[in-house]
Amino acid sequence: MGELLSLLRFSAGSGHIWLDEQRMLLLHARAFAELRKELLDSLGVERARGLLVRMGFASGQRDGELAVKERRSGLRTEDAFMLGPRLHSIEGIVSVEKVHIDMDLATKHFYGEFLWENSWECESHVAEFGYGEDPQCWSQIGYASGYTSAFMGRLVVFKEIECTSMGDSRCRIVGQAAEAWQDEHYLDYFRQHHVAQKLIEFNLGLEHVRSLQPRREYDQKLVGVSPGFRAAFDLLRSAADSAITVLLLGETGVGKEIFARWLHDNGPRARQPFIAVNCAAIPAELIEAELFGVEKGAYTGAHHARAGRFERANGGTLFLDEAGDLPPATQVKLLRVLQTGEIERLGAEQPTLVDVRIVAATNVNLQEAMKAGRFRSDLFYRLNTFPITIPPLRERTADIPPLVMRFVDKFSALYSKKLRGLTDKAMREVMRHSWPGNIRELENVIERAVLLAPDHADIEAAHLWITPPDASNSPAGEVETGDGSLDGFCEKLLDQKIDIGSLEQRLMQMAMQRAKGNLSQAARLLGITRPQLAYRLKKEGLPPG
Repeated sequence: MGELLSLLRFSAGSGHIWLDEQRMLLLHARAFAELRKELLDSLGVERARGLLVRMGFASGQRDGELAVKERRSGLRTEDAFMLGPRLHSIEGIVSVEKVHIDMDLATKHFYGEFLWENSWECESHVAEFGYGEDPQCWSQIGYASGYTSAFMGRLVVFKEIECTSMGDSRCRIVGQAAEAWQDEHYLDYFRQHHVAQKLIEFNLGLEHVRSLQPRREYDQKLVGVSPGFRAAFDLLRSAADSAITVLLLGETGVGKEIFARWLHDNGPRARQPFIAVNCAAIPAELIEAELFGVEKGAYTGAHHARAGRFERANGGTLFLDEAGDLPPATQVKLLRVLQTGEIERLGAEQPTLVDVRIVAATNVNLQEAMKAGRFRSDLFYRLNTFPITIPPLRERTADIPPLVMRFVDKFSALYSKKLRGLTDKAMREVMRHSWPGNIRELENVIERAVLLAPDHADIEAAHLWITPPDASNSPAGEVETGDGSLDGFCEKLLDQKIDIGSLEQRLMQMAMQRAKGNLSQAARLLGITRPQLAYRLKKEGLPPG
């Protein structure tokens, strides 16, 4: 990276930014986003996509020519090639990680696979149009193709096979010789077109964008596009039309009750009652009366007969939240209800038949609770008929932007405000936070931010937090270059002649030790994704757990 930074020069007096001998521009990402939207509105999707691909291709060619100069100066071929991905990072476009490269300059053979993080183009598209079925890093794909074509001396074309604009956890691109794709329609994006001559043939406007078939937002209540959310929702949807007992698993705040309500509202019992009870919030001596009801005179103070939650939910759904905290005696009676469909009020002589669908939820590890004797195994197997695990928010970051939009709209209406949304810095902080309280915590933070932000303005980073989030929640690599403590640390490393490879290995080992072998947690400590960490561990020959 240092050799590239040495080629970058800022001249405030003359108003120039130079990369070697090429003039560069530093513009607002939102300005580019507005230009991109204007192109989509004016040209339609296909022609705007082609124009952006070719614009990126031209930019990539310029940087590719610079890399060829460096290669000819004696730099190793692959090191010279990787100047392009590093340039993309320096230019603020996207962070690039190599997965695999196979290249031969003599035969002009090339095959490469890369991961992209923090794509500005994905972020701007999702902010304007939401998530869809097609990848959106069009100018970036053009850049990668133009750069590699200039470097290899032949037309090499990249395709995006995963994209965060489709709800994937990261963008993944694959590049090879153009003819190897055998896809003339796709290659047409890389050919010049005389757009002005064709404009009159098209109905211009946003309907071109809206004509795309976006990935459907599953429901007004459930918001999510990430693979983890989609897997959980697909299970939920398959259970909706039956009466099967569902067990919702997940951390506090992931939205288990919202899932349970969706299941009820979209099944055959939708017109019948939905009754929720938090089993952990009711004292142990009262839980049975709450669930099963009480006959008059059953105990001192029972002056009237009272139906329990089971009877009130008859014909509908009973949601047992925090079911892992049920007392042992209540577990026995609940098991009998599940087996027979009959409940007995406290003090009653005859059982009452009820028709209730059970949806249970817990953040307790029930298998560990069984081993510890706190939860009956026979009840577990009854409740565990159809388990659905809802992933925590830190594992479904693609869901954060649409959730933020949902909460901003909700609380703006509640507090009679009109807000433009989050600034780039504020959204970056939201995406970096680990969200131990999950969606409930995110909702609380956005409500407070909406209340603090001035009307007709942006929500800034300062509006989000009462106190700044713990630095341990931020990726390890996110350190400002002006930090003197970091400079001092780097000086010590150089003085001790510690090479980068050894440092990276030791950092990964320490992160894995601190995370007790959990790859996802270790990746968060290092500020990279789980696939990136797994790839680096494999590359270095380190154990993955």
